[in-house]
Amino acid sequence: MNHLMPHPAEIIEKRQENENTYTFRLRFCEEEVQRHYRFLPGQFNMLYAFGVGEVPITLVSDPMDTEFLDHTIRIVGNVTQALARLHVGDKLGLRGPFGSAWPLDKAQGHDVLVLTGGLGCAPSMGAIRYIMRHRSSYGKLAILHGVKAPSDLIYQKKFLEWGKIPNTEVFLSADQADRTWKHKVGLVTHLLDQVNFDAGRVLVMMCGPEIMMRFAVKECLVKGIQADAIYLALERNMKCALGFCGHCQLGPQFICKDGPVLCYDKIKNIFDIKEV
Repeated sequence: MNHLMPHPAEIIEKRQENENTYTFRLRFCEEEVQRHYRFLPGQFNMLYAFGVGEVPITLVSDPMDTEFLDHTIRIVGNVTQALARLHVGDKLGLRGPFGSAWPLDKAQGHDVLVLTGGLGCAPSMGAIRYIMRHRSSYGKLAILHGVKAPSDLIYQKKFLEWGKIPNTEVFLSADQADRTWKHKVGLVTHLLDQVNFDAGRVLVMMCGPEIMMRFAVKECLVKGIQADAIYLALERNMKCALGFCGHCQLGPQFICKDGPVLCYDKIKNIFDIKEV
């Protein structure tokens, strides 16, 4: 695929997750592109609203599904507002995939701890679905997800399904709860105390607001998890997705091509600086 050229994709399904978040199921209009397109969990596409612009959106679908591509989009700006106005049968532009993937090969034979906050659960979806499809290749799976309020929770059905799978635990928390909330109340980092794991054989996959990840990383290190076993999916203002424009630069790294998934051990000297 030409990574500079958006290819037309049709909206097959549009599902509203909450007040300002939608999941789009897409399929390429060109059979040749559809046949050759492949991605890895954690990678992203650039979605183009014709005449408006494009935004980077992580794939949330199962990488083994070669027919459909799912993307969860929060409405936060002009481009995402334009995408939200589209309906089933409409078309948008798509180029990709871009970026690095979750270390699922390295994680085989290990326990896996997935810790996310807010819409950070979306970049982890492909990895969780991959692990579920190859469940016997991985040890214990613990999924920890936090939101500000119950109305922010998406994928609720999926979380409930995963929690029923053997050797899998799911813990949810909300900073502020209401009468409908039946899970923990407080910061997602507090959920780490709910999980029992061997620090020497666990691999951590983390995504969410960077301030949350900074505190979560510190908690993981205190519990004995090594820095090279912690992986973060970072978000930056990605424009070109090819490392040309520099908008997503983090020190010597470009999030669009060196990330978004990066090992904490490789970026800790920069990531720990709040102003960067």
